[in-house]
Parts: sequence; structure tokens; C-alpha cells
Amino acid sequence: MLRGPGELSVRFDRRIVLTCSLLVAVLIAVFLTSLAVGDFTIAPGDVVRTLFGNPPDPLADFIVNGRRLPRVLVAFLVGGALGASGAVFQSLSRNPLGSPDVIGFTSGASAGAVFVILVTGGSMAQVAGGAVAGGVATAIAVYLLAYKRGGQGFRLILVGIAAGAMLTSAVHYMLMRAELIQAASAQVWLTGSLNTRAWDHVIAVGIGVALVVPMLFVLSRPMRLIEMGDEAATGLGVSAERTRLGMLIAATVLAAIAVAAAGPVSFIALSAPHLARRLTGASGAAVGAAALMGAVLLGGSDLVAQWVLPTPMPVGVVTVCVGGVYLVWLLAREGRRNHV
Repeated sequence: MLRGPGELSVRFDRRIVLTCSLLVAVLIAVFLTSLAVGDFTIAPGDVVRTLFGNPPDPLADFIVNGRRLPRVLVAFLVGGALGASGAVFQSLSRNPLGSPDVIGFTSGASAGAVFVILVTGGSMAQVAGGAVAGGVATAIAVYLLAYKRGGQGFRLILVGIAAGAMLTSAVHYMLMRAELIQAASAQVWLTGSLNTRAWDHVIAVGIGVALVVPMLFVLSRPMRLIEMGDEAATGLGVSAERTRLGMLIAATVLAAIAVAAAGPVSFIALSAPHLARRLTGASGAAVGAAALMGAVLLGGSDLVAQWVLPTPMPVGVVTVCVGGVYLVWLLAREGRRNHV
């Protein structure tokens, strides 16, 4: 809010600031714990010294900076991208089920990536390109099919669910027709995993997220206005349809980047925005808080998958188990609210 010549006033919601500060504190705790625990345990103090370039020994430097740090950073970046993407999709569709993994965009990214893995063998860059292309193509197709005097939320959800089911069937068909080794490789990727993630993954997903974040900042005000309704937004000088298209592109690219980096990790995009809104008390899309919540959820899930369970598991196994319970609760809650 501009108050005078050269004077800028910014209003902060104390609850949102407090919630984001708490999430950052939890994120730091998960970060340090993930770097410290493992087959070779490193004291938290030694982890901090290693991060600042003063490792106690070369082995600690190799384990922290070479092996564990890239994995943790990929988890945070992917979780943040999924959380932000889910928040934008839920705002766009005005539906609590509006997330990329529910309405089919993650399935499109998965289909593109699996096609590349099975046809070309799939380097990291090729799989990432296939995932992004598949996600964007699915988003465009769903938007065009759902378009009727504007992109209506309930039509977007229904068309997206149908598209996701068809794309999932296509993935299963490709796996059945593939050679056993290629099919096994693709199936591991489809589970959603952070294993063997290295610095090239960090750089790739970091660049992708950095390119989309400015677009979300530009769309933040129009996004809040169209949540009030198209007529109110138009009256305030905002093109509702153009804003929705920009939101769709930004959220789809974020989801595709996340899938390309870690596979189709389920339910983070669905649950992170809900939890963020409950903590912040925000009525609309709290994209920043949802991104922090997504990073916390995926980083914490990977910690549980690797070192709490009796046998190390891909992180997607944990998110599916927790997210499935959350989805059942959400459906039951919405059913009671709408008397269904």
C-alpha cells in the first residue's frame, strides 16, 4: 500500500508470519537431523562446522556435503514446489481436492517420463524433459476440454480426474509391453524416491523453481481477487481468464519439475495447502506457507522412510500411507459439511 511519495507500507498478518517462522524452525530441525543421522552418525555441531567449510575430517565432509546435503535440498525443493502447486490449483478450482495428483497433471508428467525411460533409456535430462512436456500437454488438454464460458473449477476437476485415469492406464500398458529391466526401472521411479539424488538434481530443480517463483509473485494479487468472483475481479481491473491461465501454467510447471526430480510423490500437493491454511487461518491460497509446509512434509517423510521404519523405503511409500488417511478424513469432513 503506497502512503505517500516514496513511502511504502506493507501490512503483515501476525498469525501468518508466526506460522511461517515456526515452519522455518521445523525445517531447520529436519535439515540438521537429516544430515546428522544415518549409518555413519555425525554430531550436530560437526554437521554445522562441515556446512561452514570446517569439517572435523574428510569423511564427514564427503558424507554431509557429497551424499546427504543434495538429497535434503532436493526433498525441500520438491516439497516446496508441490505445496505451492497444490495451493494454486486449489485456488484455481475453488475445490479442496484441486491438486495436481488428483486432477491428472501428475499422471501426465509421469506418462511423459515413463515413455522416455522405456523408449530412450532416459538420462536425467531426458526424463525431466519428458515429465515437463507430459505435464504441460495434459494441462493444456484438460483446460481446453473443461473450458466453457471460462475455465470453471468443477469442470476442471472432473475432466482432470478422467484424464488422470486414462493416463494411468496408458502408463500400465507401457509397463506391460516393456522389457523386464526397463519396466522395473520405471516402476521404481513411479514410486517416488529421493535415492541417488545428487547436485545436478539440486541445480536442475532449483533453476526450475527460481524461474516460476517470480510468476507466482506477479499473480498473487490477481489470484486473491478472482477468489472473490469473476465479476468482482473484472470490476477491479483484473482479467479473470488470463489470471487463471497464468495460474494453471505456473502450477503445472512446478508439479512437472517436482515429478521430474523425484518421481510422482503423492499427496504432498493435496495436504500441504490444507494444513498451511489451518495453521495460518488464511481464507485464500497461502502459497508461501503451503510451500514451507510441503518442504517440511517431504523432508520429514524422507527422514521417516530412511531411518524410522525397520527397512528403508522410498519416500513415496510414506507419503501415500499418510496422505491416504488424510484424503479419507478430508472426504468425510467435506461430506458432513455438504450433507452428502
